[in-house]
This record gives sequence, C-alpha cells and structure tokens, in this order.
Amino acid sequence: MLTEDRIFVRKGRMSMQKPDGTDSVPAVPEDGTLVERECCPPPEAGFSLERITYWSQGLKVKGFLLRPLQTSPAPGLVYCRGGIRRVGMVSMARILPLARRGFAVLAPFYRGNEGGEGREDFAGDDRYDVYAAVRLMLQLPEVAGRKVPLIGFSRGAIMALLAAAECEGAGPVVAWGGVSDLRLTYEERVDLRRMLRRVVGHPRKQPEEYIRRSPALWAERIAAPVLILHGTGDSQVGVEHARRLAQALEAAGRPYAMELYDGMGHVYTEQALEAAVAWIRRHGSG
Repeated sequence: MLTEDRIFVRKGRMSMQKPDGTDSVPAVPEDGTLVERECCPPPEAGFSLERITYWSQGLKVKGFLLRPLQTSPAPGLVYCRGGIRRVGMVSMARILPLARRGFAVLAPFYRGNEGGEGREDFAGDDRYDVYAAVRLMLQLPEVAGRKVPLIGFSRGAIMALLAAAECEGAGPVVAWGGVSDLRLTYEERVDLRRMLRRVVGHPRKQPEEYIRRSPALWAERIAAPVLILHGTGDSQVGVEHARRLAQALEAAGRPYAMELYDGMGHVYTEQALEAAVAWIRRHGSG
C-alpha cells in the first residue's frame, strides 16, 4: 500500500494566455514533465521508493522510481518491462537488484496501467512512455549522468531499442531475452496471435506495424552499444531473436556483444544480471 506522504509537483495542464490576458486552450506539457511523486514503503532499508506520475503525449503515465539513499546523485537506468497489462508487470524482484548495485531505476508501467491514462499497445505509441522516462531521468536532481542506460526484458527490449534509435540521451542498451522480430513472435507464439491481431494488427494486413516493432529490421538506426542476453532454452522468446538482432547489428557495423546461456529459459538470473551491469558500467552513462 502507498502511504499518505505525497510530494505534489504539478496538477492539471498548463494553459497559454491570449494577448488580452484570457486563457486559451490548455497547452500539452512536454513529455517527461513530472506530475507527482508518491512516497511508498521501500522494499528494504537504505532505499527510496516512489510512485512517479509524468506526462507522455498528453497522458499521465506512471512507474516506480527506486534508488539507493547512500548514493546521491546515483547513475540512472530505465527498466523496460515485458508482457502486456498485468502480465509481466514491474516487480521489486526485477528492479531491486539493480538499485542494490547503485542505480536509480525508473520502471515505467506503460500507459493504461496502474491508474495511468491511455491504452498500452505493445511497443506502439506506448514507446513514448519510455522516451519520456529517459527525459525525466535526465532532469531529476537525484540522478547523475548525461546518458540513461536501458534494460529491456522480453518485449521491453523493443521499447529499449526504439528509445536508442529515436530518443536523445538513451543508451547503452541491454536486450535481455528480447523480441527482435515481431513477425517471428507471431509465428512462434500461437497463444499470442489473438492478442497481437487485436493490439498490433495482422502481419499480412499491417506489415508496417510489425516492421516498426522489429529492431532486427532497422538495426542501422541503433547507435548506442547493445548487449544481447538470451537463453538457448527460452520457449517464450526463442533464441533466434537474439541471433537475428546480432546479425543485423553486425551487418550495420553497430557496437554490440552477445552472451547466450546454454539451456536457460525466459528468466531473470544473477549471471545475466552481472553481465548487464558490467556492460552498462563499461560503456558509461556519459
């Protein structure tokens, strides 16, 4: 449960004035503008946990900001969750290990979730929620650095790689068990086809939507260093996604590395976590 201790920053939308001094149509706040910070009970001593509300495309979206109290300012990091709606929702088990390693972690819930406005659409317009999170992190006094690394797990890898391609200040990136070709996901995951047709469209009728969500098809746009982590036993996002992304980055001459874990499934492991943190520290936050 949240406490009643709330730090209010902004409520409602800004308005512009006409020359006669009367209000005109409210202006949409810039993406990444903070709306509200709600203090929550931390998962353990020595950390601060806040439920953040910020603007993204005129929507109020939400996420968790977890940071160590001993290090201030702390290097920032955006964690891009996988799944959709309640499936794969942000958990302390995913972000606390990163905060324990000294990072201030912002984990967006994506629009339409946990009281946020709008509707999540599987790396469609909800990608702007990640871009706005990067911009927000670059403004927070508790966060250090001129770059914001991203870790994208599962379909969150699409979000992180889109940010690296389209959002200033984003990178380096870790694609962990990540989707790199959404058409391949449609072919592999029969159980997801109904959701994909409803949210994204049919791959034959809306091919452009699948291309836009497939980093392996536009790897030349990704300038930030990318670490690919994948288990060869992953039955939810097959290892072929990792290989296609690596081949595309190689062909585009982009900096990357890949670590494949023999027999590992679609899981969050200590070994992969250490590799991700080492990659981020090696390539710095600017």
